[in-house]
Amino acid sequence: MKLFLKLLRDIKQSMGQFIAIVIIIAVGAFFYAGLVTYSTNLSAYTKDYFQKHHLSDLNVYYSHLSKNDVTRLSKIEGIHKIEGRYTFDGTQAFEDYKTALKIHSIPENNEINTPTIIEGNIPLNKGEILLDSHYAKEHHYRVGDQFTIKANDRNLDFTISGLGENVEYAKKNEIQDHKTYGVAYIAEETLPEILDGFYYNEVIIDAKKGQDIEQLGKSIEVQSKQLGYLDQVNKERTLNYSKINQTIYNNNLMSKVIPLVLFLIEAVILFLVMSRTIDSQRIQVGIMKALGVKNSNIMLHYMGYPVLASILGSIIGCVLAAFVFIPLVTTSCARAYSLPDIKFSLSLFSIIPPIIFSSAFGVLACYLSGRAILKERAAQAMRPKPPKKMKKLLIERVPGFWSSISYSNKLILRNIFLNKQKALASSIGVVVSTVLLITAFGTQASLLKVANQIEDVYSYDLKVDYTIGTSPNMIKQPPGMKESYFLSTFPIEIIKDAEKENATLIVTEENNNLIHFFDEKNNSIPLENNGLLVPKSYADQYDISKGDFIKIKFTSPELKNTTVDMKVLNISTQYSNPSFYSTPEYLKSFNIDYNPTSLLVQANSAADLMSVRDFFEQDRYVETIADKNDLKKSAQYIVKQNSFVFIMFITSAIILSFGAIYTISSINIYERNRELATLKVLGYQKNKINRLIFLENIILTSFAVILALPISGYVYKVIVKALSSTHQQIPDKLNIIIILVSVLLAFLLTIVSNLLLRRKVTKINMIESLKSVE
Repeated sequence: MKLFLKLLRDIKQSMGQFIAIVIIIAVGAFFYAGLVTYSTNLSAYTKDYFQKHHLSDLNVYYSHLSKNDVTRLSKIEGIHKIEGRYTFDGTQAFEDYKTALKIHSIPENNEINTPTIIEGNIPLNKGEILLDSHYAKEHHYRVGDQFTIKANDRNLDFTISGLGENVEYAKKNEIQDHKTYGVAYIAEETLPEILDGFYYNEVIIDAKKGQDIEQLGKSIEVQSKQLGYLDQVNKERTLNYSKINQTIYNNNLMSKVIPLVLFLIEAVILFLVMSRTIDSQRIQVGIMKALGVKNSNIMLHYMGYPVLASILGSIIGCVLAAFVFIPLVTTSCARAYSLPDIKFSLSLFSIIPPIIFSSAFGVLACYLSGRAILKERAAQAMRPKPPKKMKKLLIERVPGFWSSISYSNKLILRNIFLNKQKALASSIGVVVSTVLLITAFGTQASLLKVANQIEDVYSYDLKVDYTIGTSPNMIKQPPGMKESYFLSTFPIEIIKDAEKENATLIVTEENNNLIHFFDEKNNSIPLENNGLLVPKSYADQYDISKGDFIKIKFTSPELKNTTVDMKVLNISTQYSNPSFYSTPEYLKSFNIDYNPTSLLVQANSAADLMSVRDFFEQDRYVETIADKNDLKKSAQYIVKQNSFVFIMFITSAIILSFGAIYTISSINIYERNRELATLKVLGYQKNKINRLIFLENIILTSFAVILALPISGYVYKVIVKALSSTHQQIPDKLNIIIILVSVLLAFLLTIVSNLLLRRKVTKINMIESLKSVE
């Protein structure tokens, strides 16, 4: 009990240091609890959501398909359930903008891609429509309202029977734009009025468990030769499924990497604090041994300090995560995906790892620091360590230098070189803090660079996507266009040794001036007819270099898994949505047909752009139109979606850095009580003593910053590599501004710590400090 009271007294005497350690632990627990909760809850929810609502494994598109055709297709081996539906595009016009809607028919006994009803009912009768609830909210639609859309040059009137969300549109588009894009479902009974008949143009398939989807797709294609077959897409290639899984993958990595980095920093700081605290209390250890206290009890007494700090810090961090981090990620997830009723709840078990990890390092530090003192006899431990023998410093041997500097500066230099190990230990805390600051600021800057590259790469005004089956001779182009280039997108598979990965190949003209490519040094690189441009993210993952040949398999059904060896023309830096690029001429050299599916357009002027857009909006072969504003929205969305995590990371880095610097400086003052008291007795004024400590800390910080710079570059690259994937490249180079800001902030935190510790120097009791040896 007495030892516990001594522990509380020790904490009280160095309350600032204890609070700093608790804050450091709380930061690690905050990120661990928040990121792990986000990652595990999102993964568990989406897995259950996709299974519960039977997300289709395969979507197959036709020009015309009857009910009997669907029945015949259902007999293909590997199909568990199959449903036919008719899909078409509609638009709505508002005051200053237009919206696009994707409308599907839905059978009465719907079992695949089943909707979640938010309000109302599924459309069962003619003229009823189930509307996307987010779109309805944006445009103030309610159940029972009349709803008019324009499709195929006709106005179609519906009554809203219900509002809901569908599993196949958890991710609508890149920026999850609910205002200009919506989804709706109509009853099959409505189709005869729209089509002047009854037929489908799409089937959705739920495959049997364990079925090879690629093989099933081939079987369906073979059976569909006489059925107006157009194309097929498996769920792995849909935006909806791929984006959610990419997010889960990235979050899973972040939930491991970021907390690990923070816990390691905590461990270093905690180790330094505990080892130096025990070393500075050797006389108290000797007294306890003399009073008959067992070595094990003395060790447990000191181990109680980090354990208590770990428990308090972990509780505070997890509580803050529950009230700050979780609401923020809930908002972020709602903005990124349409996942009905998803909830992120913090598990009580998430508090255990931070406590165990922090306590373990504190206990280890206590053991390693205390075992040497505990082996000493009580009388020996009660004596301070004998002063080290001081040799002449190297700088003292420089003629004229030593005599030219002031006595105060001589004191500073002698103290640093006399206690090299302590100075190095103090520097480690600052090194770790500087590394963390550079990494945090560098990651945020990289995020902004990822967003900004979108506008550097694309300079077109409009991207026009045509419906499946549109041939080049059907495409008409209006006047007012300055430049236009065709392109086509192919689903492919990269094969490297035994590894395979899905990717996208974009084929466009060699002289396309509306898409720009850059190498690692940001130099422009051309697209030529004799090779392939490979994204750096894939090149890094599969060790692909310029001049190599890589195996490409075309996975679209019409190309029947054609596999070719393509030459790597160059490595292209693409931060978002990395794709392989080639030209029609290079594709034709492998006897592969090129049928453009999109058109990039640059208008002569802003006035011409309006008329050009109007022309394409009236073209019945056009499926979607995207413009520069969509690119800007996409860039802003990327920053907005991720900025809050990195803002918290930067804030945490500053808090950790301040805690580390304050704690180390506090221990330095405590260890030098006798020396500082002697200076006060000799008549040194407070401001001079503070100046000595301040200059010494600035020198140590400068030394630490020099050490931190190369370490920061390495740590930053490790973290970027961990967070990057083939689908998302993050810049791995730090710029000088980031480094300067981080270094200046490290010095600023050192200055603030010194200002806060001035009071501690003032409170030094000269008589007590000088009599402590006796």
